Amino acid sequence: MAFPRSSGGLSLLVGLLLLLGQRSRGEEPTAEPDPGRCPEDCACAAEGAVDCAGVSLTRFPAGLPATTRQLALQNNKIEEIRVEQLSNLPLLETLNLQNNWLTTDGLEDEGLEMLEELAYLYLANNQLSSAPKALPPSLVSADFAANRLTRIFPYTFGYKPNLKSVYLHNNKLTDDGIPDNMFNASDNLEILTLSSNFLRTVPENLPPSLYRLHLKSNELERIPAGAFHGLRNLRELYLQNNFLSDEGADNETFSQMTSLECLDLSNNNLSAVPRGLPRNLVLLHLERNSIRGIPADALHSVRNLEYLLLHNNQLRSRFIHPAAFQGLKKLHTLHMHNNQLERVPRGLPRRAKTLVLLRNAISEIGRNDLAPLYTLTELNLSYNRLSDGKLHRDAFRKLRLLETLHLSGNALRSLPVGLPRGLKVLEAKNNGMEAVPDGALSGMHRLRTLVLSDNRLRLNSVYQGAWMELVALTTLDLSGNQLSHVPTDLPESLEYLDLQRNRIASIPPSAFEGIPNIQKINLRFNRLSASALDESSLARLGGKIDVGGDDEGSDRR
Repeated sequence: MAFPRSSGGLSLLVGLLLLLGQRSRGEEPTAEPDPGRCPEDCACAAEGAVDCAGVSLTRFPAGLPATTRQLALQNNKIEEIRVEQLSNLPLLETLNLQNNWLTTDGLEDEGLEMLEELAYLYLANNQLSSAPKALPPSLVSADFAANRLTRIFPYTFGYKPNLKSVYLHNNKLTDDGIPDNMFNASDNLEILTLSSNFLRTVPENLPPSLYRLHLKSNELERIPAGAFHGLRNLRELYLQNNFLSDEGADNETFSQMTSLECLDLSNNNLSAVPRGLPRNLVLLHLERNSIRGIPADALHSVRNLEYLLLHNNQLRSRFIHPAAFQGLKKLHTLHMHNNQLERVPRGLPRRAKTLVLLRNAISEIGRNDLAPLYTLTELNLSYNRLSDGKLHRDAFRKLRLLETLHLSGNALRSLPVGLPRGLKVLEAKNNGMEAVPDGALSGMHRLRTLVLSDNRLRLNSVYQGAWMELVALTTLDLSGNQLSHVPTDLPESLEYLDLQRNRIASIPPSAFEGIPNIQKINLRFNRLSASALDESSLARLGGKIDVGGDDEGSDRR
């Protein structure tokens, strides 16, 4: 218990009684805190900052300067804080108690409430089972993440006119543990995180000042009508990893949030694109649901959409209406990988720059399937079912801006001809490819990275002079093929060459003379013996060449 400060006989009597009590137990009298003293193992600055972080404290430090404004106590083992330990810190503005051993019983409400200047309170990663019943009105930010909270009180965060952010994620909150007016008269709150709790519904009467709301990883099945209608300033809403179904939201659930720019509904139970999406959306997450198709008008309201993520669904091309993306003139990034697309969908956004279609069932690309996408700079078609006869030689003719193309994991027996000449990155590994036909790499003067690993290429599989045409090439990956010799006529620009897991048995002295910029050569797991290595070549390359290991895994250097 803290005694009131008084003068005269009462004060003297109290002091004598305390002194006698201590001496009767063999204790030394407790000294009054020295306002100019810095606790042992702590660092104090003239501007009122006291740093006691990570010094294995088990108790709240005694004798803190009365001028303390910022107190760092994180990463200790403090279990208890009493009222009298905070009573001499009237100027305290920031209190950091993250990652301690505090429990609800060890944190007295009155101690925090009396800190009239407290603005920033950090109590994450403790063992609190309920929040303090009252916090000071001066509070600006409060972090209670990663505790065991099951209950919030009306005055915990209510009546805090300066409150801007509250972090309550990774707790054990249920609907019953949150009061109806949790933020009553806290009209300036901007950030609220309630992720990773056990909420089944959206809290009511959230302040209209919110611009970021995290509700991911809860147990939400439906959103009550009007739950978001007052949140006209909300810009980011995160609802991923819940149990929301098509019936869990109506056509007006999101429509009133006129400022919303980011909406994350990934990893729910949706089978269709939600209706009534707000027109100012920029980023829409719908991945990891069970969406099978996209009707003609499902996305027409989101005219400002730039990023659309639809991967890991059950989309089929025939269920995507040709007009589904019509009018989305700002949409530049579309992810549709890990679906069931049997062909490139029709009507894709004409101004898209990034299109990711890997891991689908696309077996054919016709002459005009990609032609409308003339603004593409990145296209990923890896791990589909493309074969030589089903990939039209003019399929890429319109993609003059394309810089990155992924064709790995298909069934291509030769590198396609007619690839865009402006490519900077080309990956076609794991195809079973047996040939790079004449002219397939011609004109690719900007290509910097070429990955043809895990194919069936032999030394004569590549047309003569192919490598020399690639005047900007810095990375060439030919690992996991059937090469018997180091390729000749490598470009001077080359910096990284991967030839591991081939059948190379010897290296002539002049093998690497034409690549003066080389930084690394990997020749591991070939058929090289010590006698097959030219010592002058190795000496000239220094540590740039790695020849350790052969097919049996031995290490020869």
